[in-house]
Amino acid sequence: MSLEKVLSISGKPGLYKLKTQTRTGFLAESLLDGKTINVSGRHNVSLLSEIAVYTLTEEVPLREVFKKISEKEGGKETISHKASKEELEEFFFGVMPDYDEDRVYASDIKKIVQWYNMLINSGISDFSEPNEEGEKEAADKPKESKKPAAKKAVAPKSTTPKASSAKKGGATKSAASRKT
Repeated sequence: MSLEKVLSISGKPGLYKLKTQTRTGFLAESLLDGKTINVSGRHNVSLLSEIAVYTLTEEVPLREVFKKISEKEGGKETISHKASKEELEEFFFGVMPDYDEDRVYASDIKKIVQWYNMLINSGISDFSEPNEEGEKEAADKPKESKKPAAKKAVAPKSTTPKASSAKKGGATKSAASRKT
C-alpha cells in the first residue's frame, strides 16, 4: 500500500488506512489496532502523500523524508518519538540537514518519527512515488471504450423532441423553486 491511502485524522491517535467511501464520509482502519471507524466531513483529514516539510530552499514531500529515514535506518524502525527534544532535532538534522528550524517544530519532528515507526510496524515501507505512466495507460483505456457507448446513448435522445422539451420545462421549474 502506498501513502495515497494513509491518512491522519485530527483528534484521533495514530494513522488510518482508507477503506471505502460512505454516504456521509468514509471508513478508515486504524494502523494501531485495526479497528474501523466512520469519518465524517467535520473531521480534519490529511493524506500523508499531501504533506511536505519546509527546508531552507523548498518544500520536500513527506514521502521523501520517510525515504531518507528508511535509507539511514536500513528499512527498520528509528528512534522513539518519546526521545528528548534535542535527540529528535539531532536525528532529524542528520536526515534533513537543510530543514527550516524556524518553521519545523520539535512537535512536527516527533510526529514524523512516530508516523514513520507506525508505518514500518504496519508493513508499509514503500515510500516511492506511484507509477504515473501505469495510471495514464489505465486512464486512457476506459476512455477509449466509453466513447462508442456515449455516442450511442446521445443519438436516441436527440431524435425525441418531447424528451428535450420536458427537460427544459423541468429545469425552469426547479430554477424557479430555488428562487422562492
